Amino acid sequence: MNVTLAAGGTGGHMVPAHALAAELKSRGHGVMLITDERGAKIPALFEDVPTYILPAGRLGGGPIGWLKAAAAVLAGRRQAKALYREFTPDAVIGFGGYPAFPALLAASALNIPTILHEQNAVLGRVNRLLAGSADAIATSYAEVDRLKPGHQGKVELVGNPVRESVARLGTLPFPEFDDTAPLKILVTGGSQGATVLGQVVPDALGMLSPKLRHRLQVVQQCRPDDIEAVRNRYAALNIPAELLTYIEDMPDRLGEAHLIIARAGASTIAELTAAGRPAILVPLPIATDDHQTANAREMAKAGGARMIAQTEFSPELLAKQVEAIAGDPQALSNAAERALSVGRPHATSDLADLVERIAGGTAPLLVGPAETQSAPGIGGMGVPA
Repeated sequence: MNVTLAAGGTGGHMVPAHALAAELKSRGHGVMLITDERGAKIPALFEDVPTYILPAGRLGGGPIGWLKAAAAVLAGRRQAKALYREFTPDAVIGFGGYPAFPALLAASALNIPTILHEQNAVLGRVNRLLAGSADAIATSYAEVDRLKPGHQGKVELVGNPVRESVARLGTLPFPEFDDTAPLKILVTGGSQGATVLGQVVPDALGMLSPKLRHRLQVVQQCRPDDIEAVRNRYAALNIPAELLTYIEDMPDRLGEAHLIIARAGASTIAELTAAGRPAILVPLPIATDDHQTANAREMAKAGGARMIAQTEFSPELLAKQVEAIAGDPQALSNAAERALSVGRPHATSDLADLVERIAGGTAPLLVGPAETQSAPGIGGMGVPA
């Protein structure tokens, strides 16, 4: 079969799309990607998949902004239809974000089956707009807000795809930890980091009881503008900490960690639960529809995480929570098991199964060599829009 993936230009949308692309290709299917300029520039993703850039408006900015967005969406829809006549996809899979909107509208206009994948515990705006016409809605959580009751019959719970190297961690023993072993803490604010973690975490760790503080080994991701201040604070507290602006070897770091302090983005939650790692989560308060708080809900309810609202996130409260979750080796191990209990490490293969079921049949592979192009009508393949 030929399958088109449509994803907005952020890691939260692109990473699960990339995981699905690899799985579909391993099954012998042709895959191409539709995204925007940002998505096409994310390193180490879709390097072997033909990639097409479509115009896509972003809702907002008052009446003028809405008009510009509508014009961009209509242009993108025309170009996607031309692209589909060339490549004849058997299904189009949308991963959210505005760049997915015109690609999915074009698919519906041509009666091509569509599947929406929702990474968060709140149905995103683009997915809400398209849920009525979609053939299936693949969710990452059993409970998804903003999903209309009339669309429940289309829902299939598959989870949020993660890298195989992360999923494998869930099959391995939890890192050894007792009353004398080092306590390894990983701090990450997602792909862009989080200033508030740099402001609060060092002082919180400095408040721990001596039996924990003297055993700390910290790896922390920081924003480039924050890293020197955070480094100086750890040095003043005499706490060993490795600071990075980007963690390239995340699966290895996650595998070594006993406790993670993090934001509650969809990919972060998926990796923590697939690997079985306990966490203290600080949802981003300005996330659309407060979806990070919803994302953390399932893991926290299971006992695999503690959730702290950013308005309450202080060194004193964080220190108390670290003591509660890591002060007892058995409690830490139990929290790891509870995190793993809500993981969905087979999300990639389950989503690929759904794609095959919805698309159905077989077709010749028409997708050619990987390259990034503008979509038809912008000089990409010369196909008229």
